[in-house]
Amino acid sequence: MESIKKYVAEFIGTFVLVLFACGTAAMVGCSTTSFDAAYVLTALAFGLVIVAMAYSIGNVSGCHINPAVSIAMLVSSKMSVKDFIGYVIAQFAGATAGAAVLMAIIGEEKGLGANGLFEGDVVKSLIIEVILTFVFVIAILGVTSKVENGNVAGLVIGLTLTLVHIFGIAFTGTSVNPARSFGPALFVGGDALSNVWVFIVAPLAGGVLAALVYKFLAGKKAE
Repeated sequence: MESIKKYVAEFIGTFVLVLFACGTAAMVGCSTTSFDAAYVLTALAFGLVIVAMAYSIGNVSGCHINPAVSIAMLVSSKMSVKDFIGYVIAQFAGATAGAAVLMAIIGEEKGLGANGLFEGDVVKSLIIEVILTFVFVIAILGVTSKVENGNVAGLVIGLTLTLVHIFGIAFTGTSVNPARSFGPALFVGGDALSNVWVFIVAPLAGGVLAALVYKFLAGKKAE
């Protein structure tokens, strides 16, 4: 029963992330080429959703709402393979449901906050997303490594995601989250769907890399 509660929490968290954050990007017309209020609002929306969810469902599931975070926790021996699978299924389901609701409200013409390749280059996009995810996940691993950080962890993680978006939107729209990318791409179709594998593979690789590097840096403290 406890596991089911965790999976439901992850579903809800990822649903909210896609509906509110991707929805903000779509509604304000965020562009990778325009550094304007829409750009900043989108970055803030992603960060604020994480803050809201961290203090809502964090005590239930840890508020991963991101397969890249979950795989980092798996590599760090902080979750079981069973829970990892359950989390990922819940996250993808939540993201898909969030995108479906968003499309029903605004239609697919606004893009639903889908990601895109930087300059049409797969390699560059992979590298960018690995780096962005690495920074985001290693911050999570660091701030959650100490119990005394519990009261501020959600805020730190949310601000880090905002930072990552401020830098990354101009390149790929910023994914750092396979589920968040899959949901919108599924309904937008076209290039967004054909290239979504980049935004699944790169964040997962970035999450694994962050876990390995943090384990090396922290040594016994990470165990």
